[in-house]
Amino acid sequence: MTRRALPSWLLIALVLSGLLLLALGGYLGPLVRVVTTPVVRAQAAVVRYARAVGDYLRTPTDVQALRRRNQELEAQVAELQTQLALLQQQVADLELYAALLDFARAHPQHEYKTAQVIGRDPSPFLHYIIVNVGSDDGVRPGMPVVSAQGLVGQVVAVIPRAARVRLITDPTSRVSVRITPSNTEALLVGSVTGDLSLEMVPLDAEVNPGDLVVTAGLGGEYPPNILVGQVLSTRRLAHALFQEVAVQPATAFADLRVVLVIVNFRPVDIAPLVPTPGAGGP
Repeated sequence: MTRRALPSWLLIALVLSGLLLLALGGYLGPLVRVVTTPVVRAQAAVVRYARAVGDYLRTPTDVQALRRRNQELEAQVAELQTQLALLQQQVADLELYAALLDFARAHPQHEYKTAQVIGRDPSPFLHYIIVNVGSDDGVRPGMPVVSAQGLVGQVVAVIPRAARVRLITDPTSRVSVRITPSNTEALLVGSVTGDLSLEMVPLDAEVNPGDLVVTAGLGGEYPPNILVGQVLSTRRLAHALFQEVAVQPATAFADLRVVLVIVNFRPVDIAPLVPTPGAGGP
């Protein structure tokens, strides 16, 4: 009598049951690690390379998007900077006009015409500005011109829509002034370099740096009590008849943008009333 062979399914079931029992008992751990470790490593390598390929494929699109975003941000920054510059200019203009209004309120006896500086004399030896008001606006030669800080000069020529203003720093400018608090009268003169100085200051006059210089109203060319500047320095020479006095102007002439023309002031030519050397008396 021969022994019959076990069915294959039964044999497989017995093998699986044995393996399960061994696994539950912890006997297959080393074998499982040996078998699965290469598989896990291979799987990790595949995932890593797949991610690298995906990143590489996505990179051109990301770079282009970043470039577009960067361009958009740069355009926004440029626009904001432009708006900021405009706002700063508007604030500066408001402050300037407010200062001019304060000057006009401090001298209510005068009538003013606001004018913008539209040109400057190109010569380094002359000191003139061109403003955008003229005879059509009631501006006439001889009218004084002031800034928010003080005296600027005098209108010397006009056309219908513009006027030429000689600055007090011009070498041909002469302004009768008074030094306070000593009330010493003197003559303010310009120069080729634009520096201001005082002439005819007596040696015994108490003049010190920091003293204010204002228009005296003498000579008929300027109204009185308009600030001109302040004394910068003084010097007394041994054999001189007068002191040498330097003046710091109150107005920053290089930064002039808007000025006021005093339109209700008419200069008076007193030259015929001033005797000249050699002229006979009445």
